[in-house]
Amino acid sequence: MTRARMRGDDLARPYHGIRVVPSDSTDPLARIRSYLPHLSGEQFFSHTSAALIHNMPLPLRLAQDPRVHVSTHIASSRHAGRGVVGHQVQRDRVRVVVVTGMQVTSPVDTWCQLSTMLSLDALIEAGDALVRRKRPLATMDELRAGVLRYTGQRGAKKLREAFESVRPRTDSAKETATRLVIVRAGLPEPEVNGEIFDRLGRKIATGDLVFRKYKVLVEYDGEQHRTDEEQYHWDVDRLDAIMEAGWRVIRINKSHLRMSPSPALRKITTALAAAGWSP
Repeated sequence: MTRARMRGDDLARPYHGIRVVPSDSTDPLARIRSYLPHLSGEQFFSHTSAALIHNMPLPLRLAQDPRVHVSTHIASSRHAGRGVVGHQVQRDRVRVVVVTGMQVTSPVDTWCQLSTMLSLDALIEAGDALVRRKRPLATMDELRAGVLRYTGQRGAKKLREAFESVRPRTDSAKETATRLVIVRAGLPEPEVNGEIFDRLGRKIATGDLVFRKYKVLVEYDGEQHRTDEEQYHWDVDRLDAIMEAGWRVIRINKSHLRMSPSPALRKITTALAAAGWSP
């Protein structure tokens, strides 16, 4: 490309010496990929940049942060500059993997690094996402090993506290948020994505948050449950079968999580008490 073309108004300049088309400059992953020509063999993406590559949930303010995080084991290779946050990390504490051609900290090490950037609840949501029900990126044993490896680092205390609340088999960050609201209200901890069977022992559903002892099910309704007609009809049939098996079903959405006091908590408490639970 000529110098004149490189100065064209139709190109964005995310980093020194790099040009991209503007439609790509607003995509977080495109911003990360556009930095690849600057990346040496001793450098790799980390922190929130790694979280985006691994498709881990992040608060909106961090997901939309235009800066790229680059780490290295060698002090002389540490990058800095406009739009770049450079880090030096100890070689024995961080494992590097390759995802879609990009060198990046492993999912577990990325989660550990996020302990200095996320709130406790956001860190729990990210941990749940790693040990999720479908296509998990880690196991509970791997998370535990990561927490131990991170001992003595900044954020280690929050990381240990988050690990105690991480549960496998979740499907979404909203399920995690709902579970935390329930537990912190002093209610029993529900089983995450538990299987539900009819009176003949046949599986009829997988429930979001299951109070098996009391036959109470809490279902979180995301946007797809309202906007996808096929999903909506499938939900109706599935919930009918669950109720026919003698379960009390409580459906909540994001508005219920924002209300204080929460009408969802009142419904759950009433249903559990009717089934024999007492505080």
